[in-house]
Amino acid sequence: MTTWPILSVTTFLPVVGALIVYLSRGEDEAARRNSRWIALWTTLITFAVSVILVMRFDPANPDFQFVEKASWLATGITYHMGVDGISLPFVILTTALMPFCIIASWKVTSRVREYMMAFLILETLMVGTFSALDLVLFYLFFEGGLIPMFLIIGVWGGPRRVYASFKFFLYTLLGSVLMLLAIMALYWNGNTTDIPTLMHTAVPRSLQTWAWLAFFASFAVKMPMWPVHTWLPDAHVEAPTAGSVVLAAILLKMGGYGFLRFSLPMFPLASHDFAPLIFTLSAIAIIYTSLVALMQEDMKKLIAYSSVAHMGFVTMGIFAGTMQGVAGGVFQMISHGIVSGALFLCVGIVYDRLHTREIAAYGGLVNRMPLYAMTFMVFTMANVGLPGTSGFVGEFMTLLGTFKVSIPTAFFASFGVILSAAYALWLYRKVVFGALVKPSLMSMKDLTFRECLTLFPMIALTILFGVYPKPVLDMSAASVQQLVNNYNTAVTAVKAAALLQ
Repeated sequence: MTTWPILSVTTFLPVVGALIVYLSRGEDEAARRNSRWIALWTTLITFAVSVILVMRFDPANPDFQFVEKASWLATGITYHMGVDGISLPFVILTTALMPFCIIASWKVTSRVREYMMAFLILETLMVGTFSALDLVLFYLFFEGGLIPMFLIIGVWGGPRRVYASFKFFLYTLLGSVLMLLAIMALYWNGNTTDIPTLMHTAVPRSLQTWAWLAFFASFAVKMPMWPVHTWLPDAHVEAPTAGSVVLAAILLKMGGYGFLRFSLPMFPLASHDFAPLIFTLSAIAIIYTSLVALMQEDMKKLIAYSSVAHMGFVTMGIFAGTMQGVAGGVFQMISHGIVSGALFLCVGIVYDRLHTREIAAYGGLVNRMPLYAMTFMVFTMANVGLPGTSGFVGEFMTLLGTFKVSIPTAFFASFGVILSAAYALWLYRKVVFGALVKPSLMSMKDLTFRECLTLFPMIALTILFGVYPKPVLDMSAASVQQLVNNYNTAVTAVKAAALLQ
């Protein structure tokens, strides 16, 4: 058993890095360079520490591991941290992607120190969200992530950054206020805010319904689900490249993680009752946002709408309540984190050269940037869900899991696969193929070493998890099995009681 608080070290190491960046004052080029290198080394060391978590993690044990507990507030609220097979993949995704975000931000020149500090603090809050085992602690981490992201969009974003950052902040905060009320209700019901204890505490049927709706209000906005998704395209378009990567790859996953950690285990009856609503919203999201993506003229907006569609598969799989559906939902979130993050990096690369994201401004890039064309193709195919890429495994498993529960939902959702091929291949054809006629594209340089450093590891992971998804599926299998068993037991017991009456 680990004797040192490895989870707390993983969580708070980025804050230490942010403090060192803060102390390295100065506005000259040397100070900016120092800030970049400190941030990069901090994220790399944090990732190295998180790898120890994976090496010491026992995938056969469905319970929480690396548990740390200390008294914190007098009312019984504790500093309680731990990970299981559902949360650990998200911790690793966060720590693995942050170095790429720092490398992708190497060309940022304005307020570099503050920029790097914002990303490091954001990393701590994201890892904390996935590791917290106390409701109040979870809420603080979950909501705290809004602040650095608000600043990243609002200070370093595009022309309409203030509008986009306020829209992002207000949408997500509004849903979370309801979640805070539900947290209070759960505390009054169980007299504790300890998440593992609450998972085994009986919640009355009426409270389950209201608490489920309150948590749903917060997580649905965070995912984001249709129709509360409208903040996402604006936030993506205005955010700097690394901001878009974090937003798509990690912050969106907090909603799905919330459903897995709270909605299904704590409110199984309400989750079962509201499953048809989730199926309907998911099917609409998959089809509607895919059609909207087909009409986009901005590359980032198209990828943002595709993210909403892919998250539709996740919510559908989770609330199917089957082993394949839930495991597929977890895998789809990890895969989407890698693929969508890489797609936003690809958009950022051409934006750095031409300073426009308009699809019409490009064409024939394969003639000048063959390496970029190959890289972009791999991630486009993964976004479509081509067999052999990680995108296929998650989509297939969620469809399989949903098919057992609701054939109409799986039928309509499968149209999303066809539509995703339509918009993704249309984007690729417009940007990469065709004749190189636009004078502005004649001087485009292919990928630099720094850009290869960010994209090639993601290509390797996309193909590896497409061909061999076992590492992610095995890590989460025992925890997912326990979650599904508890959920089905609770639902079956209620049905049996109803038959006896």
